[in-house]
Amino acid sequence: MLAPERRTRADLIAALLLAVAVVAAASVVWLRSDARGTVSVTTDAAPEAPASATAVPSTLTEAWRAPSGATSRPIAVGGVVVTGDDGTVTGRALDSGAELWRYGRDMPLCGVVEDWRTAVAVYRDQRGCSQVTQLVPDSGMRGAQRSSDADDAVTLTAADTHVISRGDTRLELWRSDLVRTLEYGRVDAPVVPGAQPRNGCTLRSAAASSTRLAVVERCPGEEADRLTLLETTPEADSQPKEIASSVLPELGPDDMGTRVVAVSGERTVLYLPPTASSGPVLAGYDAAGTLTARHPLSAAATPDAVFPAAVQGSFLTWWSGTETVALGGDDLVPRWTLPGTTGTGAAMAGALLLPVRDALAVVEPATGTVQGRIPVVRDEAGVVNVAVAGTSVLEQRGPQVVVLR
Repeated sequence: MLAPERRTRADLIAALLLAVAVVAAASVVWLRSDARGTVSVTTDAAPEAPASATAVPSTLTEAWRAPSGATSRPIAVGGVVVTGDDGTVTGRALDSGAELWRYGRDMPLCGVVEDWRTAVAVYRDQRGCSQVTQLVPDSGMRGAQRSSDADDAVTLTAADTHVISRGDTRLELWRSDLVRTLEYGRVDAPVVPGAQPRNGCTLRSAAASSTRLAVVERCPGEEADRLTLLETTPEADSQPKEIASSVLPELGPDDMGTRVVAVSGERTVLYLPPTASSGPVLAGYDAAGTLTARHPLSAAATPDAVFPAAVQGSFLTWWSGTETVALGGDDLVPRWTLPGTTGTGAAMAGALLLPVRDALAVVEPATGTVQGRIPVVRDEAGVVNVAVAGTSVLEQRGPQVVVLR
């Protein structure tokens, strides 16, 4: 028989030191991990999606409100309203505002946008607004995630089949699984040196269709803004494929505020600010980036007009900061203009609801005729962006989302 193993005092001390080292190493990993600063509370009891409205209401009163400084427009998917504030994304019941789920991190929340019927939340770390998480509105469960270099502030835009994340120096496109299909602008560690067509440009505005990205940028040494058209899915995401790019001859060095209004097929529409020889216009460009049409506007766009045109059935609407312009869905030609609007609108029961002072204007989509007004009591002044969920109307008023019914 073998003699029983005997452990000496030295063996026990060595084993203890090894265990302490393992615990210490695990603690360091935990302290440095994203999980340490993450709170995720999910649900399996999401409310049913509301039935679509069959008529526009004659009255609306406030049902509830919640802080949501990280959203620019209300986000409603099914029976859930998604808000973002103070580092936490929250799913709330549409009917009551009660919390259903939450996802929080110990990082600043750069923004939350809805696309593909999911909520895409972007957080800022030492690499900029780079930590991206997709959340399923019904449950709060995490979907795809990604991380990459980014600017410290970004504008998030749901653009057809992609989300655009645009900072002043860098832009990315993400598809529905958050895989990046294109990076454009500043690249700190390029995989292929010289792949970016220009360096040091300021990216001022962007919009996209499923196949084409339009960017307005101002580059060093150039006397005016530049329009650049790119493929949304080049063979390599780090190597942009440029379709066309040229400095806009209509503008001068002091003409500020150019932005992309809409992209559809091979057509692009820009807002061009007033110049010494012209008032503000919507300008149409063809596949080669050549100017083909100019449509005068009655007033210049304001800095509040940050969104590209939104699809509303067979047409698009763009809010200039003072008026709403409807564009044909295929040709992007302006159809009508409604002055006095205070933000972006939404479709409900065959009508278009556009925010105006102390009310929602009920607009006939084909003609822009105002068919009625729904009074709305708002304590806050400023921009109001509208969404519709069933028979409820949601308004983004500054850092608050307000639900009306």
